[in-house]
Amino acid sequence: MDFSLLGPIAVTTGSGELSLGPAKRRSVLALLLLQPNTTVPLEQLIDSLWEDEPPEHARTVVQGHVSRLRATLAQGGADAYGIELTTHGSAYLLRLPEELIDAHRFGELVALARPEEAPADAVPLLREALGLWRGPALTGTVTSPPFAAAAHALEERRLTAVEALGRAHGALGAHEQAAAVLYNAAVNHPLREGLIAGLMRELFRTGRQSDALEWFHRTRRLLNEELGVDPGERLRGAYEEILRAEEARPTAKPAAVSRETGTPASGGAQSGEPRVPTQGGAAPGATGAAEGSGRGTATPRLLPRPPARFLGREHQLAALTAILTDRTPQESPLAVVAGPAGVGKTACVVQWAHQYAAAFPDGQLFADLRGFGEGDEADPAEILRDFLLALGTPPERVPSSAESASALFRSLVAERRLLVVLDNARGSAQVRPLLPGGPHCATVVTSRSRLDGLVATDWARPVGLQAMGYEEGAALLGAMLGAERVAEDPAAAQELVALCDGLPLALRAAAAQLTARPRWRLGRLASALRDERRRLALLSAEDTGIAAALRMSVARLSADDARLLSALATSADGHLNSSVAAALAGYDQERTQDALDRLAEMHLVDEESTDVYTISTLTQLFARDERSEGGGPGA
Repeated sequence: MDFSLLGPIAVTTGSGELSLGPAKRRSVLALLLLQPNTTVPLEQLIDSLWEDEPPEHARTVVQGHVSRLRATLAQGGADAYGIELTTHGSAYLLRLPEELIDAHRFGELVALARPEEAPADAVPLLREALGLWRGPALTGTVTSPPFAAAAHALEERRLTAVEALGRAHGALGAHEQAAAVLYNAAVNHPLREGLIAGLMRELFRTGRQSDALEWFHRTRRLLNEELGVDPGERLRGAYEEILRAEEARPTAKPAAVSRETGTPASGGAQSGEPRVPTQGGAAPGATGAAEGSGRGTATPRLLPRPPARFLGREHQLAALTAILTDRTPQESPLAVVAGPAGVGKTACVVQWAHQYAAAFPDGQLFADLRGFGEGDEADPAEILRDFLLALGTPPERVPSSAESASALFRSLVAERRLLVVLDNARGSAQVRPLLPGGPHCATVVTSRSRLDGLVATDWARPVGLQAMGYEEGAALLGAMLGAERVAEDPAAAQELVALCDGLPLALRAAAAQLTARPRWRLGRLASALRDERRRLALLSAEDTGIAAALRMSVARLSADDARLLSALATSADGHLNSSVAAALAGYDQERTQDALDRLAEMHLVDEESTDVYTISTLTQLFARDERSEGGGPGA
């Protein structure tokens, strides 16, 4: 007799599969199998079987399911296998040899595998373990949070085994097999950074450098759009490891190098020349003369993939077109797309860049400046090195100082029609060394700050990105949930947009909650979000999402500005002027006005008109939480 949790809940014997009955009965069996040889209280079964308030006769229902399971197991010959389902007061115990449960056998096989120390032995063990899976874990159980959590835990164990199998294949030099194993899992789990990092390394080792880099940029964009975070250490480490490996690759026949530009004088790459992967599949230095402008440099295509289900923003897209395609003989156009955390700045810019890529035939460069990430912001010298390598400059010709690298970069692109996208900038000083100098180049920068310095000194043209209105927000919900589901409750959809402050990041988090609960109407989630104590938690997942995005913005504030923001969170309706703000914070008028200006520049408050400020509800809730937990300077 075998018990299956890794797929549809099932019990099989030598004569076939036993009939287990309805979902709640299968769920009772699943919960007992998840805790074999352990007493499971009746109250735990009731709490797990009903997501809503259980009915008055819930105890009777569970007792009936246990009785039917006991009879079914007995008919299947449970006694011969040492299996017994017993009652212990108000609890139940399923006594059985644990090796009869597929999840237990899976765990034992994975524990035996040592992919780094003994990869040849680990491969068959991990294959056998993964072969036990017949679909999503716990299929056929009720859709309550306890079963969702248990299924998620089992899926995490499966993905860990997939990653281990990829490492084992890689240790044996079977990089194509490793990439194939990791690829399918990565497609289905595009935000699992360790998995993507492993896939990137294996793709690189098979010679698919452009695919490896494309995975990095796609995942970076998804993390930013869906969770409001930057790539973590593992993903960044894989990206940097690939770049370092390319730089260290020996040259078979060194090409003559131009003293002026540091690029191959012939305009083409030699067979052993170091190359950096690009999104379009062309390796910089490999096809520059044929594909680019004919000036001896490569044609980089570093844009991330276009954002999925991009909606609206027609006004901002039109503004970018007017700014970035309006060239004058002496100036290269520069646009700054600024807005609050979670408003979709990167998605808007990447969407425009793909639409107008043909207007920049000499290439498109992209860099994440990490201005509002968990780690340190990107050093301009680091970004310039990546740009110069992408343009075909041999590693040994890349200057070590940011000033020299910036000068070489401007020289290389002086006559090229190139687009430069600088994402997630913290300040103007971080951006200036990365600006191209040629009149045919265009640059677009995204930031949570207005970057007034670039407007003042570099004639940057601002493009503001605000929260979505009802129609755009409802359309986004419809794109993620299905138009029919939104149309059946339009008032609730409007309320959800309002409760999410119209932020795409928050709306996507709300849609994720509803996707996981297909039987919920929109009004049920709206009702839950009305509770201000729960709203940020419901619009986040594992400390990511809108709360994490706001935390990164607040972390960049001075202590004085953070205290003012905390004080503003106590405002009754989020509308105030400088006098009210000064009274709330206990600051003098001048100090308050300066701090309000800085908060407005960072889009943490909005100046609707002269001396009329608003703070969004989600920002208020975040600042209140930080204050109550003692986590902010204003506590």
